[in-house]
Amino acid sequence: MLGQGWSRALSRVSSRAWPRGWSSRGQVERVDLYTRQSLYVIAGLMNGVLLLGAVPAADDHPAAYAAFVAGAVALGAAQTWALRDAIRLYPQSGPVPVRSTAVLVGLAVLALAGALALPTDLPEAAGLVVAFSLAWGLGGYRDQRVAGATIVAVGLAACLPSGNLGTAAYGVLAGAFFMVTVRLSLWLLDIVVELDRGRDAQAALAVAEERLRFSRDVHDVLGRRLATIAVQAELAATLAGRGDDRAAGRMLEVRSLAHDGLKEARELARGYRAVDLAQELDGAVSLLRSAGIDAVVEVDGLPEAWHEPAAWVVREAVTNVLRHSRATCVEMTYAAGALTVVNDGALPESGRDGSGLAEVRARLAPLGATLDVVRDADAFTVRMVLP
Repeated sequence: MLGQGWSRALSRVSSRAWPRGWSSRGQVERVDLYTRQSLYVIAGLMNGVLLLGAVPAADDHPAAYAAFVAGAVALGAAQTWALRDAIRLYPQSGPVPVRSTAVLVGLAVLALAGALALPTDLPEAAGLVVAFSLAWGLGGYRDQRVAGATIVAVGLAACLPSGNLGTAAYGVLAGAFFMVTVRLSLWLLDIVVELDRGRDAQAALAVAEERLRFSRDVHDVLGRRLATIAVQAELAATLAGRGDDRAAGRMLEVRSLAHDGLKEARELARGYRAVDLAQELDGAVSLLRSAGIDAVVEVDGLPEAWHEPAAWVVREAVTNVLRHSRATCVEMTYAAGALTVVNDGALPESGRDGSGLAEVRARLAPLGATLDVVRDADAFTVRMVLP
């Protein structure tokens, strides 16, 4: 079970069967298990050392030693409960769990009262058991009021049974060290969890980016092919209506375009397709002329590193010409660090930036290039400005 700060990142821990082998756990699960068990084990060892240190008193006062051991065990259980709640709560500072805290504090008060009646050296050992149980059990809470109260309680627990200021100072210093140890352990665990969460987010982002890239490529390829097929089919229908024998040839071209589109779609799915500027320009010119639109191409001097981004712009701009204009001429030129595609048949609604051009602009932004869309009377201009 996990705290509010870790429930999402470590949901795998609670969703799987328990117990599980060490080798079957992930890295974060291992760190989580190691941190928790280390805190529990160290807490038990501290109380165990104090119990062993008081063994000589068992010969002379067996009943008192038995009461001392029983109180230490009860405090250990309450301490473990409070520590577990602190781990669950971290890294939040509140609300502090009331039940486990109240049980630990209540047992500590009872243990201190009983320690005053113990003989020989047992009161001092009992006071240290109480002090260390409070420090270890409540040290993981980030609430500063709880931390301050715990330090005061640790000092009183170490001082009252023995009345020795040296023992009190030792208890306060050791208790403060234990509290810092618990907090640092939980802090390191929280860092590991956050790093794992960041790695998962990075992986999810990579998947999302790949899906976006694929959707853009599908849009570019299929959009271009479908526009070409529509133009050729319309021309074939016109020729057929006139009884022109060239209609059959146009329909064969439509079939060829459909096959080419299917081939490109398969290449996209396999990730093999590369965008080539020369092919895009040749295809654009052929397509425009098939639609009865003159095409002028003058892109000499365009840096080779920018050929692929330029191909994106040409593809989308020519597709828009076919879909959203009544152009008679399209000019594709490069000069002064800018690739320009301009047509002379802009429709009134063409002044708006379509989704395709917006996607191309988004793809160019990480490269440092900008995409400007300008409508001036009948002229519609798409300009890619290199950095």
